[in-house]
Amino acid sequence: MAMTLRLSADEDKALVLLASAWGCSKQEAARRAVITAAARLLDDATVTDLARTRVAAYAAAEARIRQARGQ
Repeated sequence: MAMTLRLSADEDKALVLLASAWGCSKQEAARRAVITAAARLLDDATVTDLARTRVAAYAAAEARIRQARGQ
């Protein structure tokens, strides 16, 4: 589904930085940010599975957290 995302100059700068860090477009960075935030905030297996498959950084962070917790 298409949508228009209106950002302030500061929000756009943050999105540019995020896209640069992830090595992707601003559009992909916005999608990844939504998926990652939803997976962190919601207790929803579908969203968590989506994050694991779509956002490699999420899966890596989750693995580091599990390792630190001794799981």
